[in-house]
Formats: sequence, structure tokens, C-alpha cells
Amino acid sequence: MAEHVVLASRSPRRVQLLAELGVEPLVDPADVDETPWPREEPLTYVRRVATDKARCVVQRHEGATVIAADTTVDIDGRILGQPADIDEARTMLRVLSARTHRVHTAVVVIDSCGERAAVVTSLVTFQPLDDETLEWYLGTGESLGKAGAYAIQGQGSVLVERVQGSMSNVVGLPLATTAQMLGLRAPSDPSR
Repeated sequence: MAEHVVLASRSPRRVQLLAELGVEPLVDPADVDETPWPREEPLTYVRRVATDKARCVVQRHEGATVIAADTTVDIDGRILGQPADIDEARTMLRVLSARTHRVHTAVVVIDSCGERAAVVTSLVTFQPLDDETLEWYLGTGESLGKAGAYAIQGQGSVLVERVQGSMSNVVGLPLATTAQMLGLRAPSDPSR
């Protein structure tokens, strides 16, 4: 891995997760269109967007290792991105209530060895959400700017009954996979 690591994301959660691997990246967000294409599958979508981010940013950082990621919530093959407003967040959370959905994160690394990509999927099961809990959570403000309208690393954790697979994947960057792609020692906790 090159000493100069660039994260093609403005996500503070991804910066924090990389810090857990001992990586302190330069943050240089990519400006790419993240609109899903018509009938685009969730796995194809996250891989495409993460690849677009990495390819956009690597042009500005010759010789660097560029890391890009994209996360989406997938329920019944439907992509739940970041809600536009509280009303859309409410609708998304009602769809997720008492159900299991998939969280996909694509990670793309471009460095002197070339371009590598991986997609990690975790299963997240929500508690049944009554109106009081739903409105309380919407009032926290966490729903905006989050795929699927919730932040599992924040107060949104009370909405979740269980997670199968990588918890850091649900937050936005699967640590074990990212460490492997960067040639670092993976965290010892396999659920990360």
C-alpha cells in the first residue's frame, strides 16, 4: 500500500473506520452522479458508484492509493438510498419495520497494482416500529443523509433487532475486506 491514502468520500464514519485500521486518509470526495439507473440491481449499483468515485478521484492523486465505497439498503431488490426529506425517511422506515433487508457496500481500491473491487452484504432485521418510536427517531435528525434512513452506529441502533454479517459494513465500510484489499492485517473480530 502506498503511504499516501486518499478516501474518495466525505463520510466521517468511513474516516473513523479507516482509523481503526491505522489508516489516516486524505479526504477528497468524488463528485459523481449517484442516481440509480432504470432497473439497476442494487449490487450492480453500489459497485458502479464506488468505481466511479474511485476513478474520478485517482486522476487527482498520482501515485496514491485511492479508496472509494458506496453503501445502499436493498429490500426486495429495491434500492433505498438517502431520503430527500423527513417524509421519505418515514416511508422508508415503515417499509423496513419488522423485516429483514440487505445492506450492500462496494469497496474499490486503485493503487499501483491496479483496480480491485469487492461487495460485502450484511442482513439487518428491524424491530416492529410503532408510530411513537418512528416519530422519535425521525426527530433525532439521523435519518437524513443515510441510506435506508437510519444510522446503526447512532440512535438508530434501537430500531435493529439483529445483524448477520459485518457490522462495519452496515456503517459504511467493511473493515476485514478493506484491510485485505489494502494488504493490512484484518481486525481480529470476524463480525467487523
